[in-house]
Amino acid sequence: MSDMNFEGFGELFPEINELNAPFWDGLAQSEVRLQKCGKCGVHQYPAESFCYECGAQEMSWVPVVGEGTVYSFTVVHQQYHKAFKAFMPYTVAIVQMDEGPRMLSAMLGLNKPMAIGDRVQPCIRKVSEDRSFLTYVPKDK
Repeated sequence: MSDMNFEGFGELFPEINELNAPFWDGLAQSEVRLQKCGKCGVHQYPAESFCYECGAQEMSWVPVVGEGTVYSFTVVHQQYHKAFKAFMPYTVAIVQMDEGPRMLSAMLGLNKPMAIGDRVQPCIRKVSEDRSFLTYVPKDK
């Protein structure tokens, strides 16, 4: 699947701003980054100016492995955007990251169905020289 073209996904990106730019910049550098609280040590996503756990405003961005387990998922059979046409049907999963947060992610080009509890790992897909997005794939498969 590495030879697939992901350019069409660029228009699906959220607005990149000062708060979330480190996440997107990390992906462009092939790195998953999460915010980490300097007071309680909890990782969080999405980005915010304060810690969801303790309310502290001592947030920093750190690289993480990003692996996790499938918490929930659905298989999408209807094309909602032209960028997904080559991947139909595809899975949308909520991944419980080992670092704590839950991440909503597409899982593209799966060879077999996923199950709740399956182990997954990040797969960063390049859209352009400076933009990439995060998907997940089955771990060790």
